[in-house]
Amino acid sequence: MKGFDLRLDFKGAIGLAILVAIAVCAVAAPWLAPHDPNSQDLLNTVAPPTWAAPAGASHLLGTDRLGQDILSRIIYGSRVSLVIAFASVAGSAVLGTVLGLVAGYFGKIAENVIMRLVDIVLSIPFILLALVLMSVLGSSLVNLVIAFVAVRWVQYARIAYAQTLDVKQRDFVLACRASGVSQIGILFRHILPNILGPLLVVATLELGFVILMESGLSFLGLGAPPEVPSWGGMLQEGRALINIAWWLTTFPGLAIVLTVMGFNFVGDWLRDRLDPRMGTGR
Repeated sequence: MKGFDLRLDFKGAIGLAILVAIAVCAVAAPWLAPHDPNSQDLLNTVAPPTWAAPAGASHLLGTDRLGQDILSRIIYGSRVSLVIAFASVAGSAVLGTVLGLVAGYFGKIAENVIMRLVDIVLSIPFILLALVLMSVLGSSLVNLVIAFVAVRWVQYARIAYAQTLDVKQRDFVLACRASGVSQIGILFRHILPNILGPLLVVATLELGFVILMESGLSFLGLGAPPEVPSWGGMLQEGRALINIAWWLTTFPGLAIVLTVMGFNFVGDWLRDRLDPRMGTGR
């Protein structure tokens, strides 16, 4: 990143602070959660938050219809959201970047096949394709990651393809060809480092998108299994009681909003810093 000023601005600092807090919750969940997230207390179901409950209530954010502690489930749910987000983005980024590099550098048959496949995937609404894949594969965390990788790699392929078309015409790449550097060496040692900036920005923004979509699929019953605490699953469980137990959906919803906002803030900051055309990156 030589030549780029990566100092945090106000929005970037806010986003990073949110993400650090979420990451701490995910890593330290066994120590931060006041209760077992799956422990049921049928004598204390749909209990309101502490400040709205009778004196002596022990559940800070209340309980759900099975008496499970909302705060504990939100803390453990951060693990599910972050693991799925990072695994999905990592898989999508690797697959899409490699295919985009190949299409942009070699052209001809590789370009036609890969970019037509990109067009096909982009022509199908994401949520529809994800629903079909999850219906076929079944509800599990691994299948959820597979579904996201299968439909989100095209974002990286398009950018890697466009950037590779530009970079491969530059003098240093032509000099590498003339000096006998292998094609693989040119791709991964010379072209890839020069296109990482835009890909990193997209990956950061995709993390927030994946968390939002994972919550949506879990809300529809096609995401994380019911026994796994997830923010989308909590929204789905609480929607039937939203008129009498607002806390069942409010707090998981806030967790989703804050996490997505944090990734978007950091993504915007990276875009401003890594793109010289923005005027702030040098």
